[in-house]
Amino acid sequence: MPRVRKDGSLLVIETDCYHAAVATEGYVSGVQAGSFRDKASGAHDLGFGLMVVDFLLEPGADEPNTPEQWRYHFGDLFHGHIPKRYVELPQICTQAGRLAYEVTEGTGFAAVRQWFTWTQARPPYRPGSTWEQCLVFPDGVRWFACYDRVTSANAVDALILRMDMPGHLQHESGDTFEEVYTSWVGRLPAAAFAQDFPPDRCYLYRREDGPVPTRFIKGYKIAGGPWLLGMCLEPGMVYESWCHQRGYVCMIHEIGGRPVKPGQSFGAVHLVGFFDSIEEAETLFDRCAPARAVHVTRQKWRLVA
Repeated sequence: MPRVRKDGSLLVIETDCYHAAVATEGYVSGVQAGSFRDKASGAHDLGFGLMVVDFLLEPGADEPNTPEQWRYHFGDLFHGHIPKRYVELPQICTQAGRLAYEVTEGTGFAAVRQWFTWTQARPPYRPGSTWEQCLVFPDGVRWFACYDRVTSANAVDALILRMDMPGHLQHESGDTFEEVYTSWVGRLPAAAFAQDFPPDRCYLYRREDGPVPTRFIKGYKIAGGPWLLGMCLEPGMVYESWCHQRGYVCMIHEIGGRPVKPGQSFGAVHLVGFFDSIEEAETLFDRCAPARAVHVTRQKWRLVA
């Protein structure tokens, strides 16, 4: 049975298949970097954390008179030529500082829920949108579930939540991984990420370009180890997703991108784990999708279609 213990500002989770940790202070949201460790292979994640959350955006370029503090910079190697502008800040992972949390330990699983209210907004928007994330760590499997939901304080034509999915990939000339996989491009060798390039040069998924993939899966094969893959159980919720090289393989992922009114919510469910093959991950996707939410009680947890 999974157990959760408090270790300073960390919530340390152990199931029969893996270890994981969730930070409540410092660099927060998602599963802490290097803490997701597979008992079967000894492998662990290779980035800055898994399912780490950023801020709210919308498509379109800033107006010329937008103050510098609100400018979203693009047109460079890091961001490419993809015009976006901030809706609400701060960036949760680096600037929230501390997250409230709730732990549930049930039969055969543990769950951690965290939440945050954005405190800054680019005019004409107002701050106050809320984000919550529910992470479920079941026994008997090598994956965890992650449900993110945003409730908007504003009317926005296309509100976007940005996150890492499954997480960025640190390497030096491809020394830590063998391949990257995305369900809309396929398998990419480590050599494809030898030089920096912007996200819109290649391997970019944009929902507006269509069609929506039947499965939405993305991740990497650890050198000498298993695949670490994440999947969105409702592919149509993904607005944009990419894996570009900027000193590391940057796996940004955006959900939403549709109209919302004040008080309305949107979200997505992702599964992230270790897999011996892409086919194994596809089988899990087909068994679990579609899912739009996660429901947790003291007795059990379930995916909600």
